[in-house]
Amino acid sequence: MTPLGGLGDIGRNMTVFEVNGELLIVDCGVLFPEEQQPGVDLILPDFSAIEDRLDDVVALVLTHGHEDHIGGVPFLLKHRPDIPIYGSELTLAFVNPKLDEHHIEGCDLNVVTEGDRLQLGEFDLEFVSVTHSIPDALAVFIRTVAGKALITGDFKMDQLPLDGRLTDLRSFARFGEEGVDLFLVDSTNAEVPGFVTPEREIGPVLNDVFQNATGQIVVASFASHVHRVQQVFDAAVRTGRKVALIGRSMERNMRIASELEFLDIPDDVIVTTKQIALLPENERVYMATGSQGEPMAALSRIAHGTHKFVEVGPGDTVVFASSLIPGNENSVYRVINGLTKLGAKVVHQANAKVHVSGHAAAGELIYCYNIIQPKNVMPIHGEIRHLVANGTLAVKTGVRPERVALAEDGVVVDLVDGEATVVGAVPCDYIYVDGRSVGEIDESELHDRRVLGSEGFISIYAVVDFDSEMVLSGPTIKSVGMAEDDAVFDEIHEDVADALLKAVQQPEADTYTCQQAMRRVVGRWVSRTLRRRPMIVPVVVEQ
Repeated sequence: MTPLGGLGDIGRNMTVFEVNGELLIVDCGVLFPEEQQPGVDLILPDFSAIEDRLDDVVALVLTHGHEDHIGGVPFLLKHRPDIPIYGSELTLAFVNPKLDEHHIEGCDLNVVTEGDRLQLGEFDLEFVSVTHSIPDALAVFIRTVAGKALITGDFKMDQLPLDGRLTDLRSFARFGEEGVDLFLVDSTNAEVPGFVTPEREIGPVLNDVFQNATGQIVVASFASHVHRVQQVFDAAVRTGRKVALIGRSMERNMRIASELEFLDIPDDVIVTTKQIALLPENERVYMATGSQGEPMAALSRIAHGTHKFVEVGPGDTVVFASSLIPGNENSVYRVINGLTKLGAKVVHQANAKVHVSGHAAAGELIYCYNIIQPKNVMPIHGEIRHLVANGTLAVKTGVRPERVALAEDGVVVDLVDGEATVVGAVPCDYIYVDGRSVGEIDESELHDRRVLGSEGFISIYAVVDFDSEMVLSGPTIKSVGMAEDDAVFDEIHEDVADALLKAVQQPEADTYTCQQAMRRVVGRWVSRTLRRRPMIVPVVVEQ
């Protein structure tokens, strides 16, 4: 087993299983960038470890339809479009538009449901129903000659799910009786004690928020959170409001969920943005994307007053109906502050029970360990602290510490004779997507972008003649993104010119040594005088 994403981050989940030279991939998601990754659209798993072996892949199995599990599928299929893909009906319905956007044709999509069992090469797969914050999620039991593994995907043990679809603990127990050599289990909430609050308890809270609201209501959630959108529709009907869906992904996903009957849209509750603008403010609900503070999402633009259709102000209510993903705190609080400054009342997880997690808490994980009694455990899906906490829970239930395989992305875990052991690692870097560019940006490029964004840019231009050992033009110093006017460099211009002339007069002078001479003088002066560390780009042209 080699995780190529999802261990150490909340996102880009992807695990590769190998038996007798054949590969099975479970999930292929994306990670969304943080503030220190400017210009990055998405972060992919690192496919390099299997790029030369894609012909050995017997299938890609998708556990559910969240972006952190399916967002990377088109990028993988660009390397081999005919990889057979297996997933639930809703999951594959969410994948389809992504393939269309990337102009990938001829894909082999296969719908499976709980209880299905099929043989794919060396892998005997059985699919099991699990409850999550998106409908139609599946766990997978993998039988092989090397052993048996159960991978949960993302799951929780809500005993009162909105769709009545429980996590199939009877099958978990059956697998335990058969023998689970390796249990790969969701770690996201391993630090949270007890059990996750049932999804049904959110409905009454949303009803109260809607009943007490005097103006417009904006609800933000993930574009794939079908259950939450259902509760918003129900609350809108009870309070005599109409709902407009804001954001392309929100509109698309809810249309798909409705067509497949995973979402029950009450008659006449959905209106267009033009229609809702004609209604009184106390009859409007906007269902929007952007609950994680994404700069280009609808809610961020609303907070900055730049949204095309929606404006909020005093008397309006904004509800963050999703959890806060680690790493997004600053972005989310910035949006909350922006909305509050506009006069809106902001309701979020810290001041009201408007969201419950889709991931099993510690009590639920312990329950599963006791039911399954796995021989080995490999915590997956979470930051390092979550993985460690999950491993600790396993040990508390009787799993021997040496049988808990704590790994990071790229770490290879072998299952041999019933024992899981870390045996090595493969390269596993962040693969950045920037517009149409995939994998062309590295950490040094991001460093340069951060410097440009925070410290500014200084260019120095000069023309020299090495034969006559003369400076023919310049040096000219210009700055971008700095508070100081270019006139501030008058103080240092003579020193830069002297350094350049001395460099030109050296016996082995070339453009590089001249550039470095100017860079040193300017860099020291800027650091000492302006207390800045801008990017300095000297250009010397030889006449």
